Amino acid sequence: MVASEIFRGHVDSEPNSDFVEKKLSMTNKKDAHSLDGRSVMVTGATGSFGKKFIKNVLANYEPERLIVFSRDELKQYDMAADFPTSKYKCLRYFLGDVRDPQRLKMAFRGIDTVIHAAALKQVPAAEYNPFECIRTNVIGAENIVNAALHTDVKNVLALSTDKAVNPTNLYGASKLAADKIFVAANNLSGAAGTRFSVVRYGNVIGSRGSVVELYHRLIAAGVTKLPVTDPRMTRFWISLDQGVEFVLSSLSRMSGGEIFVPKIPSMSVRALASCIAPDLEQETIGIRPGEKLHEALITEDDARYTIELDDSYVIEPAFNWWEANDNLATEGRRVREDFRYASDINTEWLDDVGMRRLIEMS
Repeated sequence: MVASEIFRGHVDSEPNSDFVEKKLSMTNKKDAHSLDGRSVMVTGATGSFGKKFIKNVLANYEPERLIVFSRDELKQYDMAADFPTSKYKCLRYFLGDVRDPQRLKMAFRGIDTVIHAAALKQVPAAEYNPFECIRTNVIGAENIVNAALHTDVKNVLALSTDKAVNPTNLYGASKLAADKIFVAANNLSGAAGTRFSVVRYGNVIGSRGSVVELYHRLIAAGVTKLPVTDPRMTRFWISLDQGVEFVLSSLSRMSGGEIFVPKIPSMSVRALASCIAPDLEQETIGIRPGEKLHEALITEDDARYTIELDDSYVIEPAFNWWEANDNLATEGRRVREDFRYASDINTEWLDDVGMRRLIEMS
C-alpha cells in the first residue's frame, strides 16, 4: 500500500519515485561554495552525518585542513581506518566535547567553517536524562557560538531537526533553543564577524537508530510482525547523501541568520513498513511519549518570514538587525501567510520505488 491509498483526500498529488531523482539536483557544485584551501571542522563528525560529510569533502574538495571533532576515541579510531591521515594529508582527528568551552576555543583556532552536527538525538534518552540533553544540545550550542566569536571563525552552519518545530519532547525543545541561539548569535558578531545559520530537515534514512535500520534488524532476526506506532503517522524523509548535499548548498547561500529547509517528500510509517517487508504483518504499538502523529518543518507563524526557492525554503530571522539576503529575495518568492509545511499535508509523496531508491542511496 502506498501513501496515496492511505492519505487520499489529504494531498492533491500522487506518490512518485521521480521526486527522488529531482532532489538529487541539490548536489553541491564545487564552484558554489568551494572548500578548497579552507580549514573546516565538523563537530560530532564520527556520527552518521559527519562521516558522510567528511567522505564527500575528501572526494570533491581540497581543504587545507578538515577536522574530525568528537568525544569518542573508539569511533575516531574506526573512522581513521577508513580515512587515514597518511592518505588524506588535510585530515585531523581532535578529541573533544562541545560541553567544554576551552577545548572548543583551542580547536577553533585558524578555522574558517564549522559544521555543527554534535547532539544528543534519541527522544527517550533525552526524556530520561534531561540535564545531559540540555548540557550537550543547548549549552553546547552556546559554547560553539562563543568559541567561534572568540576565534574569528567565518561561518557556522548548525544542523537541526523537524522535532524543533512546535516541540513536544525535550530533544525537540533543546534543538529549538539551539536554533534560537545560532540565529541570535549574528547580533553578537558585528557587521564583519562570524555568520551563523541553521539547516533543518526530517528523518534521515541510513542514520544510526533510524526506523529503517530497526526494520532491517528485526527482519534479519526473523520477526513475523513489524511494529508500527500508528498507521496514520507520517514523516519527512531524506537520505544521508542528500542531507550532506543540502548542507553544502546552504553554505553557498547563507548570509547569517537563515534557517534552510529542503523540499523533501513524505511517507507514512505504515507505507514504509509495507515497502520494506510487504509480506509481513504489522502490529500497531502506539505512539511513544513525546512523539507526534505528524511532523512540521515550517509553521504558519514562520510563514511571514519564509521565502520559497525551487528546491527549498528559507526562514529569515525576525530581528530588526536582519538585512535581507538580496540573492535569496531575487531567486525566491514569499509564501502565503497561512502556509504550513507539514508531513501530512505535503504535496510530494514517496511510493515504494522512490523509498527503495532512497534506501539504496544510503
